[in-house]
Amino acid sequence: MTRNLHQLDQQHVIHPYTNLAAHRESGPLMLCRGEGVYVFDDEDNRFIEGMAGLWCASLGYSETRLAEAAARQFATLPFSHLFAHRATPPAIELAAALADMTPPGLNRVFTVNSGSEAVDAAIKMVWFYNNALNRPDKKTFLARNRAYHGVTVAAGSLTGLPYVHNGFDLPRGTMVHHLSTPHHYRYAEPGESEEAFTDRLVEELRATIEREGAETIAAFIAEPVMGAGGVLIPPVGYFEKMQAVLRENDILCISDEVINGFGRTGELFGCSRFGFQPDIITCAKQLSSAYIPIGAVVAADHVYNALEEYSGALGMFGTGNTYGGHPVASAVALETLKIYAERDIVGMVRAREPQFLARLAALSEHPLVGDARGVGLIGAVELVKDKATREQYPPEQKVAAQVAAACVNHGLILRPTPGDAVAMCPPLIISESELDALFDALTAALDDVAARL
Repeated sequence: MTRNLHQLDQQHVIHPYTNLAAHRESGPLMLCRGEGVYVFDDEDNRFIEGMAGLWCASLGYSETRLAEAAARQFATLPFSHLFAHRATPPAIELAAALADMTPPGLNRVFTVNSGSEAVDAAIKMVWFYNNALNRPDKKTFLARNRAYHGVTVAAGSLTGLPYVHNGFDLPRGTMVHHLSTPHHYRYAEPGESEEAFTDRLVEELRATIEREGAETIAAFIAEPVMGAGGVLIPPVGYFEKMQAVLRENDILCISDEVINGFGRTGELFGCSRFGFQPDIITCAKQLSSAYIPIGAVVAADHVYNALEEYSGALGMFGTGNTYGGHPVASAVALETLKIYAERDIVGMVRAREPQFLARLAALSEHPLVGDARGVGLIGAVELVKDKATREQYPPEQKVAAQVAAACVNHGLILRPTPGDAVAMCPPLIISESELDALFDALTAALDDVAARL
């Protein structure tokens, strides 16, 4: 049976983020079950899921309350939609719960099916908003190099990672200006402090607005912590100073919380951890602990008010998704938010953060590690050939991928990211002993690769 599954995979499945040609002859890592922070393959080998899947399985892999919530809703009303002013109790209750937990003033919720769809919906809302205010030229976006905002045509254009663009001809040049990556370790000038680095990035923002014209720029979108770009922590004062410039120029601020949201950074939302007030939040992933696909856009009242008025003039707010606000997905997400509150998951992250950061910092002494960084329960180690000069290994050596592969041999799943970094983002329920086991396995994997190099 196992052999047949691998054969069927090779014949029928298109795997995302994979060199399709290179993997044509080999089967995937076939994961068959999960328990707590662990997943098990088709030979019952156990792995710590150090990435919570894809930054998302916050409550681990055996939370029965979420399965039971889905079963109850399947048995009650397995589907309805939100089109044409219909609703269901789970969708209404979820929207109210999200409005209660997001920062003040963010009270209007639009549900979708994924993070990419949430960003797409936010883009459309921003365009609709500016048309409502009779500003038809205010349509372009500001994003950052190495940012990840999804892979749809619109969201992928905002993403600042080459692999999302290569071969796809996304229209990034017509709708987005990419600013510099706020990663002090890699991009600061010699001797430049974090504060000075921040000031230089703020001046770049000012210069971009002056060059393009504030009347053409609709919004700035940013992950509080840049996830897929390498777990990049913003430098001191970055968001506070950037937002001041945005407000001076009447440019909306979108906080992409798809990875950051629901406790990952030690606050409910990353924008709260880093001290800025967005006009729009996009979220997904940990909204349902990844047990079922769902995402959402949460908009400030002033944004919604313009949407409402303009939809009245046009006769309709003409966008939506068949499965947006799906009653089963909404029920599971609502139960997830209840668990976060009842078990004080944010408090658990804060309690575990000192251990997480201490073990990360200790890896700075490893000969392969140039930078070890993190916040809450998300972090990364950036690998270098020369710690003094920060020179990296040639890209073709794929050192981060080598370390991630070596982790599997030690019962750990992590993820290589651009910039030769290895990311970690364990389920928020990880215990002290499990966290130590994660770092012990990563240390062993680093030792293996260092010995080969």
